[in-house]
Amino acid sequence: MTEAWQDPATVEQLRRETAKLKKINAALMSRVERSMDQQLNAFSLFETAIALDHKVRDRTHQLREALHSIERANEGLYRAKQQAEAASSLKSSVLISVTHDLLQPLNAARLTLSALTEMVASQDAGLLIDQVDRSLLTLEDLLRSLLEIAKLDAGALKPDVRPLALAPLFEQLRNEFEPIAARQRLALQICTTDLAVASDAMMLRRILQNLIANAIRYTRVGGVTMDCGHCANRVYVEVSDTGPGIPQAQQEAIFREFQRGDASATDQAGFGLGLSIVRRFATVLGHEVGLSSQIGQGSTFTVEMEGAERTEVIDEAHATKFAERQYGGLEGAKILLIENDPSGSEAMAALLEGWGCDVATTRSGADALLRLSELGGAPDAVIADLHLDHGESGLSAIADVRAHLKLDTPAMIITADYSEKAAKEASLHGLEVLKKPIKPAEMRALLSFLLS
Repeated sequence: MTEAWQDPATVEQLRRETAKLKKINAALMSRVERSMDQQLNAFSLFETAIALDHKVRDRTHQLREALHSIERANEGLYRAKQQAEAASSLKSSVLISVTHDLLQPLNAARLTLSALTEMVASQDAGLLIDQVDRSLLTLEDLLRSLLEIAKLDAGALKPDVRPLALAPLFEQLRNEFEPIAARQRLALQICTTDLAVASDAMMLRRILQNLIANAIRYTRVGGVTMDCGHCANRVYVEVSDTGPGIPQAQQEAIFREFQRGDASATDQAGFGLGLSIVRRFATVLGHEVGLSSQIGQGSTFTVEMEGAERTEVIDEAHATKFAERQYGGLEGAKILLIENDPSGSEAMAALLEGWGCDVATTRSGADALLRLSELGGAPDAVIADLHLDHGESGLSAIADVRAHLKLDTPAMIITADYSEKAAKEASLHGLEVLKKPIKPAEMRALLSFLLS
C-alpha cells in the first residue's frame, strides 16, 4: 500500500482529481451564493413593493379627502352665492316695491298741493306751499334715485343707445338749472354745440343733471360751467365748478352711495346718491367718467362717450315736453277717473275739478261701468291707474269702458311703475303714460291735447 502511494503516477492522478473536485466545489458554492443573492433581492423588491403600495394607498386616501373637502367647499360657496344672489334680488325687488308704494302718497300730496295753490290767494300761504313743494321735490328726487339704483341692480333698466343731439339736452338743462343757480347767486354757463353722441337720452340727461346739481350744491361763490368738445370720434362733456375742491383721498369714495360733502349755506347736502348714479349709468352705457380737482379752486367732472354723426340723429316730434305746450278748454270736460288709491283719487279729483272738469271717481273697471251714468253721458276722457286692486290692469279697464260705450274714448294711463314693460304695454294700446308723481302742468297739457 505504501508503495502505491509512493507511485508518482498515482500521486499525479490524485492531484488532478483533487483539483477537479475543488473546481466543482467552487462552482457549486458560487451557484449557491448567486441563488441566495437572488432570493434576497426578490424579497427586498417585494418589501419595497409592499411599502410603495401602502404609500400609494395613503396618498390616494389623502387625495380623496382633499377632493371631498374641495367639493364641500365648492358646495358651500355655491350655496353662499345663491343666498347672496337671492338676497340681492330680494333687496332690489323690495326696494322697487317700497319705492313704488311711496310714490303713491307722494303723488297725492303733490296733486293736493297743486289744487291748494290755485285756491289760496294769501302771500304767506303761498310761501308755505312753496316750502312744502320744495320738500316734496326733494323726497321725489330721493325716491327716484333709489328706484334707479334698485332697477340697475336688478337688471331691469336697459339702455336704449342711439344717436342724440346734445343741443336740445343742453337747452333743457339750462332752463332747469338757471333759476336754481340764480337763487344761490351763482353764474351758470352752458355752452352751445352741434355735436351728437351715441347714448341713452334718459340716462345721459340724468348723468348731466346730477353733475350740475352736485356742482351747484357745493359751490358757494363763483359759478358752474358745462362745456363740450371732441377728439377723433370721442366727445367729452365737462362740468366745472368753483367750489372747495375734493381731496385726492376722497375722489373715489364720492362715487359710492351715501357719500356726501359739506353743502353750501343755501342748500342741503343731498343724500349722496347723485354721483353713484352717474358712475352706474356711465358704466352701463360704456361712457368714461373722470375727475380732476384742486383744493380751494374747484372740480371738473368729465364724461367721455362715443360720438355720432349729426345726420344720424332722429328728430322725434314726441320729444317735445307736454309741459311746454299751451292748451286750454278743460272747463266742463267729463272725466272718468279709475284709481284704486283713495288719497290719490281724491287729490286727482280735486285738481281736475279745480280746472273746471266734471269728475266721476271709481276704483275698478266694473265700478267704472256702473258709475258711467253719473257723468250724464259718455266721458270726454278716461284716466286710469295702470295697477288696480286684485291684479286688474287699467289697460283692461279702459278697454272695457270703450267696449261698453262703443266709442274710442280718449284715455291716458297714470302709474308709479317705471319699468320698460309698463311703457310698452301702454304703447301697444295706443295710450299716453304719465309717471307718478304727476306734474300738474304736464297732465293739464296732455289732457287738453287729448280733448282737442
